[in-house]
Formats: sequence, C-alpha cells, structure tokens
Amino acid sequence: MNSTTSFSVIAPAKLNLFLHINARRDDGYHELETLFTFLNFGDTLHFELTNDASISITGDTKDIPLSDNLIYKAALLLQTYSKTPYGVKINLTKRLPMGGGVGGGSSDAATTLLALNKMWGLDLNLTILGKLGLQLGADVPVFIQGQSAIAHGIGEQLHHVTLEKKWYCVVHPNQHVSTAKIFTHPDLKRDTPKIIGNWEQHSLTNDCEPLVKKLCPEVEKTLQWLLKYAPSKMTGTGSCCFVEFASQVQAQDVLDNLPHTWQGFVASSANVSPAHTELTAIFDQ
Repeated sequence: MNSTTSFSVIAPAKLNLFLHINARRDDGYHELETLFTFLNFGDTLHFELTNDASISITGDTKDIPLSDNLIYKAALLLQTYSKTPYGVKINLTKRLPMGGGVGGGSSDAATTLLALNKMWGLDLNLTILGKLGLQLGADVPVFIQGQSAIAHGIGEQLHHVTLEKKWYCVVHPNQHVSTAKIFTHPDLKRDTPKIIGNWEQHSLTNDCEPLVKKLCPEVEKTLQWLLKYAPSKMTGTGSCCFVEFASQVQAQDVLDNLPHTWQGFVASSANVSPAHTELTAIFDQ
C-alpha cells in the first residue's frame, strides 16, 4: 500500500491528428490507423482511499447511471482483478465535452486505472492495465500507455512517436456525436489503403469527417469558420474541431474570437500524457 491516500490528477484530452479507416472486421470493429497526441488540458479526478471495498463517484457525473459510468467500471474492474480489500471515493470535475471526440470518457477510465494501481499498491504493469482498459473501450489503452502514438488494429496496437510541440485551439460546437452511430453508418468510408512507409509523406485525413459533416451541419460550420485561421480538422468521430499553431498567442486569438454559441479551449500538446507526469510526481519522488 502506498502512503498517499488523497490526491488529484488530470484525465487529459487527446486529439486524432488523422484517422483512416481501412476495413470493417467480421466482429463489427474497424481496422484503422490514427495518430494520437495528448493535450495539457482535461478533466480532474480526485481520489480518496477507503478501507472498505466501497466505490463511490461524485461530482460532474451528468446523472449517468453508475453501471454505465466508465470511472466506476474501471475502478470495479481493477478491484475485482486485483482482489484488493480497499475501495475509493472519486470526485470528477468535468471539462471535456461528452461526444466530442477528445476521449473524455476513455481518459477518465484510464486515469482511474493508473491512479488506483498506484494508490492501492498493486504494481501492475502497463501491459496488464492496457488489456483491462481495452475491455472498457478501444481508446483506453493509448491513455494507459501514455505516449503519443500511431495506432493500428482497432486502436490497440500502438507505436510510439515523438511529435513537435504544438498549440491547439479546440472548438466544441455543442453537438453530441455518437461514436457507435458513426461506425455503424452505411455511408462511412471504410476503404482507405494502409499507410506504407513514413506516415508524414502521406495525405492525412479523418475518414469520419465527411459523414459527420453531413449528419451534423454545425460541425461543418465550425470547420469552415476555423479555416479563417488555419487548416481545420475534426478529432475522432467528432464533434470537436481544431486548428494547430506554433504559438499559444495564435491559438488564443482564435478562442478569443469564437462565436458565443460554441465552446473551446487552448492547450499545448504533450508526447507524454500529463496523467503519467502528475502520477510520477505524486508517487515516485
């Protein structure tokens, strides 16, 4: 057991800098290729050890039933797997939009697994935690591994890459896009050839973007508006859109001019997940 029994840690956002869908598999999942980077912005989770096996979630839970709450599911999964006698109180401060394509739920689940592994003194390695995380969602393993990466397969085969630090303005047009709806839609493009050789030499797109723009005109409007400042992209299955800059000042200028009907934030990218950085500072001093 670790002596640290109460602490807060970030559950960072991710961006898909590109997302290619190569094929639909027989099991309903999709073969894809995508580039993940982390942002220095996210939800905050506060953890407090309990000496009984109870797990409670408070804060910005949006009235999601406990059985559907990814934070609760992650804590219960780890508790059951490890047979630990301990429990936890978790409070969530939500900043990342649901259905926004920035990985909020997956990041919350991964941060829960990483934090409780430390607080409960389980010493499970990232491979084991990643396999547990995959049961909760295809994006959870990249948050567990905690390094910017190209992902293959259904998103679980990760190859770490080092990216130049950039500043992003991320805009949420107050639309919720269902990942399941996009991936099951008959009009989704599913035949992009796999990248051969250096990914930086290829034309990189988000194969979900044309469909999301058709189903959700506000996303198309957002992408068009952002083009005044820089090439605009959508992350994941949406609805968040983003532009990339070399400086914070440029990204902040976009945010300062954002239409009042949308929300947004500015953040720098990180090759190592801020959750990992913070947990190292708390537990490995």
